[in-house]
Amino acid sequence: MMDNRIDRRRLLQVGAGAGLAAGVLPASARAEAFAQNRVQSYVTLGRTGLMIADISFGSSRLRTGEEAVVRHALDKGINYFDTAESYTKGASEEVLGRALKGVRDEVILATKTGAGAGTRADEIMRNLEASLKRLQTDHVEVFFNHAVNEIDRLHNEEWHAFVDRAKAQGKIRFTGMSGHGGNLIQCLDYGIDNDILDVMLVAYNFGQDPKFYEGLTKDFDFVATQPDLPRVIEKAKTKDVGVIAMKTLRGARLNDMRPFEQGTDSFAQAAFRWVLSNPNVDALIVSMTSSDLIDEYLGASGAQELGANDLPLLHRYAKMNGDSFCRHACNACEGSCPYGVQIADVLRTRMYAMDYRDMDFARAEYAMLEVNGSACLSCSGEPCRNACPYGLKIDELCAPTHVLLI
Repeated sequence: MMDNRIDRRRLLQVGAGAGLAAGVLPASARAEAFAQNRVQSYVTLGRTGLMIADISFGSSRLRTGEEAVVRHALDKGINYFDTAESYTKGASEEVLGRALKGVRDEVILATKTGAGAGTRADEIMRNLEASLKRLQTDHVEVFFNHAVNEIDRLHNEEWHAFVDRAKAQGKIRFTGMSGHGGNLIQCLDYGIDNDILDVMLVAYNFGQDPKFYEGLTKDFDFVATQPDLPRVIEKAKTKDVGVIAMKTLRGARLNDMRPFEQGTDSFAQAAFRWVLSNPNVDALIVSMTSSDLIDEYLGASGAQELGANDLPLLHRYAKMNGDSFCRHACNACEGSCPYGVQIADVLRTRMYAMDYRDMDFARAEYAMLEVNGSACLSCSGEPCRNACPYGLKIDELCAPTHVLLI
């Protein structure tokens, strides 16, 4: 039988318009096939030595009453659960605490807090202890400084004092940073070079990898964002820093792709296989919002290379969403607004509302912005009109996003 898997470089020679294999399965047959899926691979998370499922549970959208979703993931072999104090206003941690009660020794928990450049160690400790209470545990395996986009936050000696104390008290085992902003590369380079990261959680997907665009310049009028990201991920691997990818679905407009999926190959699986085919990435997390999606996602577990039908799906997705997806890690628009509106973050929350179709999550994230889009309501839009190198019409997006999410 012919192997239907080929290596990444060979696939990069396939044109963006390549046809998809014939044979669309009925939805019921696909669901039945997906139901057989479970974790196929556990990987060592860098220097931590923790063995985690290669496709693991992101809980940014986990809400009260959804314990069954967590237990379904557990039944399917998922053992790493990622959360944060801010997710669904603390409900995410509370649901995990209830769902994982009695099996705490079988799972690995990670949570996060946003420690700024001036945050004191005592405050960080209080935040950790509040998370532990919601999680119904006395420790977490990994504790992240959340959404880091300024090196000053990594300089903070109070964070390091907190880490030493929390480790000595057995409340955390390992630390790291998460990030997806425009200064991500500088922050990661600093963290790796100064050996202050055990784990890094970074936005990484096919649309951010320069190799995805090799040979496609005639078809795409943009280049990959964060071209240095593969370099930093490789450097992390050489320093034995654990690497977990997030935002791997690049907006997660899954329903857009359903008409083009063939057999049991789905866009989500293709996106995950792209990430997991990078040997420098240990694992990925993805928001798991239903049992059916968990079953689908785990169809890519164990992958080390792309499938034969994957690249056409990824190319099609990139073409369909290229003019509406904000590459928030690019942040080329920074500084274009005279009122200091955080344009990339405003558009990131728009993605949660319009692409994820999760208004509660979008509004919660929007409420945390230091400078939202209120100024856009009375602005002509001229300052930011041409600020996006990818052609997004910022002047037409920010004001409606503010109205939608305020």
